[in-house]
Amino acid sequence: MTLVGKLESEVELNTPSHRFYKLFKEQISHIPDISPKLIQKVKVHDGDWSKHGHGSIKIWNYNIDGRDEVFKERVEFDDKKLVVKIIGLEGDVFKHYKSFVGTYQVVPKGPGRSAIIFTLEYEKLHDGPPYPNKYHEAMNNLAKDIESHLKNK
Repeated sequence: MTLVGKLESEVELNTPSHRFYKLFKEQISHIPDISPKLIQKVKVHDGDWSKHGHGSIKIWNYNIDGRDEVFKERVEFDDKKLVVKIIGLEGDVFKHYKSFVGTYQVVPKGPGRSAIIFTLEYEKLHDGPPYPNKYHEAMNNLAKDIESHLKNK
């Protein structure tokens, strides 16, 4: 069994690409209000909330499968490619995984439409833990919650 893996999915959204990217880059503090069942709190540990938040470190409190968990991450942005890269540093996922990196790439698909390509790259500590499908699914659900929020604005 391989310890290194990658999960990838694409979610079509009826939201302009720049609006989704801007929310993730400049308005991430709104996420607990947008997806309260999944995300309870996002706190800046180092850096800032602004559009210059490249390299900032945030701590996420979330609920997955009925369990409260914490995830500390560093975020990187690529404005040309509309990519948000979330690099795991600490947290509950590291009980089972040595590395954990999520990437959202926002792809324009026409007027008022886009797609989010979500990639989750990971390395297990050993061959016992399950694949991180629940985390991958949660991130896809977060994208859908963001879409619903943006459509209502």
